[in-house]
Parts: sequence; C-alpha cells; structure tokens
Amino acid sequence: MRFTHRDLAFAALFTALTAIGAFIKIPIPFVPFTLQFFFVLLAGTLLGSRLALLSQVAYLIIGLIGVPVFAMGGGPSYVLQPTFGYLVGFAGTAYLVGRLTKTGQGIRFKRCLLVNLAGLAVTYVCGIIHLYVIVNFVLGQALPFSRAVWLGAVVCSPGDIILSFIAATVSVKLAKSLPSIGPKPCSMPKKGLMLP
Repeated sequence: MRFTHRDLAFAALFTALTAIGAFIKIPIPFVPFTLQFFFVLLAGTLLGSRLALLSQVAYLIIGLIGVPVFAMGGGPSYVLQPTFGYLVGFAGTAYLVGRLTKTGQGIRFKRCLLVNLAGLAVTYVCGIIHLYVIVNFVLGQALPFSRAVWLGAVVCSPGDIILSFIAATVSVKLAKSLPSIGPKPCSMPKKGLMLP
C-alpha cells in the first residue's frame, strides 16, 4: 500500500498531537495520566490501521533518537522507563482501533466506543507487563503483579474510559470533515430526527 503526501501529512499531524498530549498530564505514581491516549484513538479511527500505526511508530522513533517528546524526556534509555510499555501499546492500539473501525464500516457510536475500549485493553496489557518487569528487575523494587495492575490500569482507568467516550464522539464528528482519510467513519445514532 502506497501513501500519498496527504496521508503522510495526516500521520505526521497525529505524531505531533501525540507528542503534545504527553505534556498535558496529571502526575500520579509510576504512570502519569496524559492526553496521549485520546490522540491515539483519534488516529486509529480517522486514519485507519496502517497510517495510525505509522503515526505512532514515528512518534516512538523520534523519541528514542533523543527528541524529548515523551512525558519524561526521550533517548534510547527511555526503554528502561516503567511507562515505556504504554508507548508501545499506543502503536498496537492505533492499529487495532483502525483495523476494527475499518471492518465495521457504517457502524454506530456504540461500536466506536467498544473499539476504543478494546484498544485501551491493548495499551494496558503492554504497559502493565513492562511496568512490572522494569520496576522489579531493573529498578530492583518489589512490585507485586497485582500492585502493577492497580497502579498501571485501575488507577488510570476512570480517566481513560472518559477519554474513550470523548474520542468516540469527537472522531464521529471529525470524520465528516475528513471523508477521504482512513476508514468509513462510525455514525452517531439518530434520535428520532428525520432529515430530508
């Protein structure tokens, strides 16, 4: 599959938005709450699986070569940060959301939300595993897996679920302005309103 200049421009836009989202954060232990996940979901829904994945892989590469676009800096050593697994999870989430949105062309808001929550599960699985490994075997701190799940998912989940709702709503509306990018958008259910 070949990408047009327009496709690459949109992928670059979401790379930049993900980077910006890293600096809009609420600090909590180990895993700060940021707006990155919101932009990852939008990328998946609006760009489709391949472009969304490209946007997040580009984000990872830019950060790992030393540009401080991650929530706590950048550089190759960032792979040893407890939160790096979430960044890898973002790439998987972007691809999955794009893939599931594409396979459900013409689907409604409810399905968009379910797809976003499936993407959230991917992010959490990658993030929790990496958090557990780094804290226990690199930082040398005792962190039970149950505690890793609590810190890496349960504490963050209310905010991320809200972001999933917002992203489902926003992506439906934005898709109307970007009809030629990515998969056919989800559609909001009509509440008894007859349009000509």
